[in-house]
Amino acid sequence: MARNTMKMILNNFDSDDELQLITIATMEEERLNRERCSRRRSGSIEGHAIIYHNRVQGHERLYRDYFSETAIYPTHLFKRRFRMNRSLFLYILSTVKAYDSYFVQKTDVVGIIGLSSLQKMTAAIRMLAYGVAADSMDDYVRIGESTAIESLKHFAKAVVAMFFER
Repeated sequence: MARNTMKMILNNFDSDDELQLITIATMEEERLNRERCSRRRSGSIEGHAIIYHNRVQGHERLYRDYFSETAIYPTHLFKRRFRMNRSLFLYILSTVKAYDSYFVQKTDVVGIIGLSSLQKMTAAIRMLAYGVAADSMDDYVRIGESTAIESLKHFAKAVVAMFFER
């Protein structure tokens, strides 16, 4: 389409200088269009639903159930569900947070608070302890599949780096 337009314009001009300017301008416009098309973000995988979790609600539920002074679930249930006692979990969490800033809760550019370190580590621990799929973290922990996988990767690297004896 742009080439046909360019031919029509070129037929209307006699001067070589004007032809050169129009040719250069047209080529530049085509280059910019190609560049714009290549920069478009594709976002998530086509066909996948985008689910926005209430991150704060997930953190509050997790904290209230297992980590508050008056936790809903007693110590023996914490140990059964996490395969370790609470003090060990919190020690590992503080060590992992000190090693990798991925586990530190952040706020994004528009002020939306991110996932808490408890949510990220709980997802990683549950996947390791029970061998559950990453997408099973959605309901309780309020963390998406890709973030659960990312949390597991960061967790594994941090644990190996901090606790592996050389």
